[in-house]
Amino acid sequence: MGDPRLPGIQHVDEALQARLLGALRDLGPRYQPRTRHLTEAGAPRFVNRLLLESSPYLLQHAHNPVNWFPWGEEAFERARATHRPIFLSVGYATCHWCHVMERESFEDEEIAAFLNAHFVPVKVDREERPDVDETYMQAVYLLSGHGGWPMTVVLTPEGKPFFAATYLPPRDGARGARRGLLSILRELSRAYREDRQRVVAHAEELTRRLQELSRPRPAVSLPTAEVLRRGARQILASYDPVAGAFGRAPLFPQPARLRFLLQYHRRSGDVAALRAVVRVLEAMAAGGIHDQLGGGFHRYATDGRWLVPHFEKMLYDNAQLALAYLEGWQASGRPALLEIARETLDYMDRELGLPEGGFASATDADSVPPEGGEPEEGRYFTWTPAELREVLDEPLAALAAEHWGVTERGHLEGRSVLHVARTVAEMAEAHGRPEAVVRAQLEQAREKLLAVRGRRPAPLRDDKAVLGWNALAISAFARFAEATGEGRFLHRAERAARFVLSEMRRKDGRLLRAWRAGRARHDAVLTDHALLVAALLDLLEASGEPRWLQEALAVQRTQDERFADPKHGGYFLTPADGESLLVRDKPEHDGALPSGNSVAARNLLRLAALTGEARWRQVAEGTVASLGHVLSRRPAALPEMLRAVDWLDEGGAEIALVGPGRNLERLEGLRRALGRRLEPNRVCVVTTEARLGHLARLVPWLEQKEALQGRPTAYVCEEGRCELSD
Repeated sequence: MGDPRLPGIQHVDEALQARLLGALRDLGPRYQPRTRHLTEAGAPRFVNRLLLESSPYLLQHAHNPVNWFPWGEEAFERARATHRPIFLSVGYATCHWCHVMERESFEDEEIAAFLNAHFVPVKVDREERPDVDETYMQAVYLLSGHGGWPMTVVLTPEGKPFFAATYLPPRDGARGARRGLLSILRELSRAYREDRQRVVAHAEELTRRLQELSRPRPAVSLPTAEVLRRGARQILASYDPVAGAFGRAPLFPQPARLRFLLQYHRRSGDVAALRAVVRVLEAMAAGGIHDQLGGGFHRYATDGRWLVPHFEKMLYDNAQLALAYLEGWQASGRPALLEIARETLDYMDRELGLPEGGFASATDADSVPPEGGEPEEGRYFTWTPAELREVLDEPLAALAAEHWGVTERGHLEGRSVLHVARTVAEMAEAHGRPEAVVRAQLEQAREKLLAVRGRRPAPLRDDKAVLGWNALAISAFARFAEATGEGRFLHRAERAARFVLSEMRRKDGRLLRAWRAGRARHDAVLTDHALLVAALLDLLEASGEPRWLQEALAVQRTQDERFADPKHGGYFLTPADGESLLVRDKPEHDGALPSGNSVAARNLLRLAALTGEARWRQVAEGTVASLGHVLSRRPAALPEMLRAVDWLDEGGAEIALVGPGRNLERLEGLRRALGRRLEPNRVCVVTTEARLGHLARLVPWLEQKEALQGRPTAYVCEEGRCELSD
């Protein structure tokens, strides 16, 4: 019933053992197992079922002495057959505290032996299975009042939770904890064995509460514009102008809130909203959360001033922040914000781009020091004054240390997080040099430091592609190309879209959530569908290619068929024909990613504007109304949905840019003029007279829109009624 080398296992499944050893041999002599349990020859002492998986996170645990199962019916059958509870551990490949818990507990043979003998251990990659993660994270919130990863939940063999926590230290007293994991496991095992009726009753009650929380609410009337003002006030109430942040430590970027405030400023003229967003964007760009050498942003700041980050870098954060900086530039006209957006996209392409065309998910917070040893958080990104002097001559090292705040004391055990401690203008004044000279010297230092950093052991990269996150990247590249006319970004967006549509879609058209090494798995969830529709519409507007609208309509129809709530409006996270979990959740808040319902509402309004079909607007209104109970009480919880409310209240515009002949290049002047302005409540179709007929079959209001007098012509329309525009 497991690999005989795993502690606590009494019976051997010979067929499984053969598969595992065969899979290990297939990895070849260069394979480096991630474990401290090695033979003298360097081979792993332990192998478990996770070696047969494709998720980088699950593979990280393939050589733990724990008898891990992936999520699936085999694990639940084992639990029922052995009358044991399930020990569910959920995390992701670049999670620092997941690594800590692995090293402390899951690599510990005594803890592993107890787990193997008394539980059925199950590992889940939250990025592959957001439905499982969301379901049991609600249990963590109910029982502990907070959430996070690693997530630790103990379930009955029917999947009902009766214990939930996040990170747990290995033993009593470790990290100051009164009780550690081993003691908790012993107590839970004893309770399940000796007082099962009480444990099951507790699990039933907790499940009832989860199901009650997830029950769809009746739709209410559409919110008025007042909800926009209240949402903005709620967000701005937590604004700290000194720190340039919303809320207190730890600080998360919250791009959906930033983008809503920019849209609210455009609508209302509220200068405070624009001022707050620009201040936050500039503070993040100057902080340690921003990689000052290589570009891109880390996950969050552990302090209250964006200085010391949690060093993992996520694709979804960077894609959304690129859009926030782009829109910040459109709203404020500040060139530095546009440059941060461009730099972030270049980072994504360079460090997260996959050869096949998509984007990898993330890079780790931890990395091994150049001298070897255990991985350390932030080791790759931090510096000491001595390290600067090894790379740069003395004057340039001193200049770099002054600018980026590198000191002997440092921020993390004597190592400094690079941030803008003194601006170029401040340094130019202090040193009596022109700003251009100081900027050129710092750029020279940056290039040299980046080259040396590139020779350090790099953080591990989670190289699986997640559908929704790739869609966010496509949107960011396409929107930047549309705004600036820089064609290389459009080409990158189109390449990623072709990858997603060819590699992450089954032959029957159904989308798959995760792809790695040529293998796509797991049903895509609502968020994946909605973000992909948004990305395809962004590609349409950036390129004028009809294919992208056709694909967007196809994905939207699939979303409506499989995810819609026909009774209350809106959409469920999982498809009606998907795996049955304890609850079927309907996303009701925008978090690190905007919820699928919020994105869908804007998609539907865009489709209505493009196609002229009123039914799309009706579905959009139903989606907004389905979350009216949240918008009425906590509008700030749905900033992306508030952007849809703004469109519904203000109305949208349809813009057509038509060029003569076949050449789109003659439209660049009009496109750049439009791209410099933040105009969120509109659709824009760019085309030539030669391609107009094909597009007009999908976008009826384009009919008879000519390039007048052989010159590029702009039409601005409302509900299909168009006027010429200067």
